[in-house]
Amino acid sequence: MRGHLPQALRGRRTLAVFALATVPGLAFAPSALASALTPEKGGSPAANHIWSLYLITLIIATVVFAGVEGTLLYCLIRFRARKGREAKQLHGNTQLEIGWTVGAALVLVALAVVTFLDLREVRDPVNSGPGGLDLSGSQYVTTGSLKPPNGRALTIDVIGMQFIWQYVYKNYSPSPDGLGTPYSYYQMVVPTNTTVILHVSSKDVVHEWWIPKLGAKVQAVPGYTNYTWFKISKPGNYAGQCSFLCGRGHARMIAEVTAVPPAKFIGWLHSQESALHSADVHAEACRQELNSSGGSQSGEFAKNC
Repeated sequence: MRGHLPQALRGRRTLAVFALATVPGLAFAPSALASALTPEKGGSPAANHIWSLYLITLIIATVVFAGVEGTLLYCLIRFRARKGREAKQLHGNTQLEIGWTVGAALVLVALAVVTFLDLREVRDPVNSGPGGLDLSGSQYVTTGSLKPPNGRALTIDVIGMQFIWQYVYKNYSPSPDGLGTPYSYYQMVVPTNTTVILHVSSKDVVHEWWIPKLGAKVQAVPGYTNYTWFKISKPGNYAGQCSFLCGRGHARMIAEVTAVPPAKFIGWLHSQESALHSADVHAEACRQELNSSGGSQSGEFAKNC
């Protein structure tokens, strides 16, 4: 009957309507258009150099693609088969073949030169800028394989574990009270205009630390330390995650970097030290109470500990 469509046709029509309804909304969403063709930039010099290298490569690839496809379309139209016309037999064009071979080689050489120049800027840290954290103390002298020209940077251990990131401020001088080295989970807080060197490792399986606006991905491998760096010029929050499938809780292994002025950073470190020290004191008190009670847990113990 006319009013009944085949099931396959109804399915295709439903799919077409769904596509027309959703694709425009996704295409015009601000987050969907952000960095649609290029990596994100703006957080750190390394990320900016990665973006510029990608853009140069994209432009050259687009020009080559347009030239090749344009030539192909021209040949398809200009030399298409016609009734009563016999195709001319060709036996090659030496000049044309040499030309496109040399042209392709020159394109590759140009890309190689630009890539090696930009990769050096991505790999090598820069010095901290004016107004950054005071790195005059001896604990800020970087001795690892990655360091800025003046050899001074804030060093943070990034430790991946299923399924959380731990950040240890290893070369921060503990307070005179001896509260210990501060650390945090999930959120890394750093000072602005300060070169930050990350030592990335793992306690269990392979993870991958990635904040798109700050630079390249870095794998966290058990028994091995990888290095990366960034320098953020202005306060802000930068979100990322583990980008290497590491188990059932992989999707929850998020990362966040918060950049604040140096004075606020020092205040955060002191508050972090105090909070960790208070937690250690409380845990030790609960441990002693549990030991003194012979392992039995009273209602008061459950309430306090």
